[in-house]
Amino acid sequence: MKSFYLTIACLFAGFYASAQVLPTFQLGLKAGANFSKFDSENTFSSENRTGFYGGLWARVGAAGVYFQPELYISGKKANLVSDATGEINRVRFTSLDVPLLIGTKFGAAGIGLRLNTGPMFSLILDENQSFGQAAGNVFKADFKDQALAWQFGAGLDIKKISFDARYELGLSKINKSGYPGTKLNLFTVGIGYRIL
Repeated sequence: MKSFYLTIACLFAGFYASAQVLPTFQLGLKAGANFSKFDSENTFSSENRTGFYGGLWARVGAAGVYFQPELYISGKKANLVSDATGEINRVRFTSLDVPLLIGTKFGAAGIGLRLNTGPMFSLILDENQSFGQAAGNVFKADFKDQALAWQFGAGLDIKKISFDARYELGLSKINKSGYPGTKLNLFTVGIGYRIL
């Protein structure tokens, strides 16, 4: 009887191992919130503001490792406060973001924990700045139309629903002029739904 149970256990282990080795493809929708903050060289301080993102993700993987490209529209916001005058510049970006992530997944039976990292390319579609009355153009910045960042994150899959949390570290300066050495860092949380 023990050999029967051992045989059954070995069969299940073999099926599970082969399922992890076979390539898979998944496609889904995702949306969430981001919390942006500018990193600058002691010219001003930055206050977090809440933005949004939404779009598509795909996942191709085998043997517990996957590649996950994403495409989404993102609204990023931050308040910039001048250290010298206290004036506030409220900055808002709308961007097309393309993360290209490599990750690994642990778990079985419809529940899995994911860890991922990779570059994120951002194309600025629209940018808006608003000032207090006294600020004028003195506090205005000239921002670039693209940015490069690196994402680090973790996620949880429960059947077709997924939850993600990520930190995005700005690698490139996003300003042409106005503020010295400005980079955009943010934290995101989101929920996704697998459609394939």
